[in-house]
Amino acid sequence: MLASLGALGNLAGLNGGSRLSVDLYATLLASRQVRDKLALEFKLQEVYGLELQDEVLEELGRRVRISVGRKDGLIAVEVDDHSPELAAQIANQHLDELKRLTSRFALTEAQQRRSFFEAELKSTRQHLATAQAALQSTGFSESALRAEPRAAAESYARLRAETTAAAVRLQALRQGLTDDTPEVQRQLSTLSALRSQLDKLAGSNALTGGPEYIARFREFKYQESLFELYARQFELARIDEAKEGPVAQVVDLAKPPQRKSKPKRAILAATATLAAATLIAAFIGFRWQRDRSRPTRLPT
Repeated sequence: MLASLGALGNLAGLNGGSRLSVDLYATLLASRQVRDKLALEFKLQEVYGLELQDEVLEELGRRVRISVGRKDGLIAVEVDDHSPELAAQIANQHLDELKRLTSRFALTEAQQRRSFFEAELKSTRQHLATAQAALQSTGFSESALRAEPRAAAESYARLRAETTAAAVRLQALRQGLTDDTPEVQRQLSTLSALRSQLDKLAGSNALTGGPEYIARFREFKYQESLFELYARQFELARIDEAKEGPVAQVVDLAKPPQRKSKPKRAILAATATLAAATLIAAFIGFRWQRDRSRPTRLPT
């Protein structure tokens, strides 16, 4: 019955590769959940002087740039802020938020298997408890739940045979001895103990339960075997998940910049030069146009 359950590791599409797309990590870094955590961590609503949370997230989105290298596949997180220290802290905090976010999702193969078997293990535990309660309702004692029906029947038959043999021996003793003799008293005690055990076993095992007991016993054993199988697969998935290590690692930590990133000095100087040249050209043109518009006076 359980032979077909050996390939549980292949269920629910769990055979995919464990390597995740770098674009997926970049998308998670730019998600609203990460930005919400960053805004709360660094109190950006007060830093930016904005009232609405949506405005804070929009401003943070304009100041944070997440890019993926085409050749190396590395993710770069760049942050612009008036405070160099705050910019570096926000950039570094992105990795911690990514780890928290990915720990909640089943992204890798091991995480998917762990999540799947964890859910199945929880469901099977409930079914096992229900099957055990149904089996006990037939009168089968909790101490005998581990015994097979055949073993329980054999135990009952053996005890009944011993009781019958003790009764026959007692009758044989009574033919030559009175009930007051020690031999008869010992045999009476033995027979009484055997009959007590037989009555207890008959009432607890409910061997007369018939098909109802057999069906409930089979359901209990099935759920028990399924629970043990799921438990083993769940532990293996947890070990594989632990072997994967962190989902993302830092190559270069963000440090406070020593120079301003904006505005660019070269661009600023070129813009100022162009603006000055434009003003000078406009002034010269205006002077030239004014001189031309003046009337020419001839000497008298």
